[in-house]
Amino acid sequence: MYHVRIRDHIMIAHSLDHPGFGPAKQKHGATYVVDVVFYSDSLNELNVVIDIGLAHRILKEVLSEWNYKDLDRLSAFENKLTTTEFLARHIHDSVKEKAKSDFDGRIEVILGESHIAWAGYKGR
Repeated sequence: MYHVRIRDHIMIAHSLDHPGFGPAKQKHGATYVVDVVFYSDSLNELNVVIDIGLAHRILKEVLSEWNYKDLDRLSAFENKLTTTEFLARHIHDSVKEKAKSDFDGRIEVILGESHIAWAGYKGR
């Protein structure tokens, strides 16, 4: 299996309004390191999984919708617990949609919440 991994970051604010999140119920900021891995069983006609520049542009476009934003104020996240896992799936689905004409493999998104905690989503 071949793969290409790219990285960017995003800075957001949000709250996790549920008793199970303790102090994270309150508004707080997060800076996520965002890794996206594109997997493929084969290479395309250019002998790549996906053009790395294209992959970076797609990710930057997806993240720009939420970068420096308060997720609690965005209609897309209304009444949602915007956990790291939830955001990883949301980023995955957006990247997959934007890359569909240039990539037909599996995508994984990993969000680094801190130097000791990561969460992610790997599509089928």
